[in-house]
Amino acid sequence: MRLPLIAAEAQAGYSSEITRHGKPVAMVVPVQDWQAEQGKQLALGGILVLRGTGAGLWPRGGASAVAQLRNEWQD
Repeated sequence: MRLPLIAAEAQAGYSSEITRHGKPVAMVVPVQDWQAEQGKQLALGGILVLRGTGAGLWPRGGASAVAQLRNEWQD
């Protein structure tokens, strides 16, 4: 397993690309690089950077739970 080597490289300031069957699937980057990029994205897009579908965040039946909560707020 090469994970300890990849982690050591990230700590030393190097990024690593992880591939599966020759196709890139993930990046391991130094934390400070990631934090700097997150700061740039927030400055550029504000809260919109967090947008997405939310698919998979709620279990089955989650829509009815949200509908019930909305009904409580309207009363």
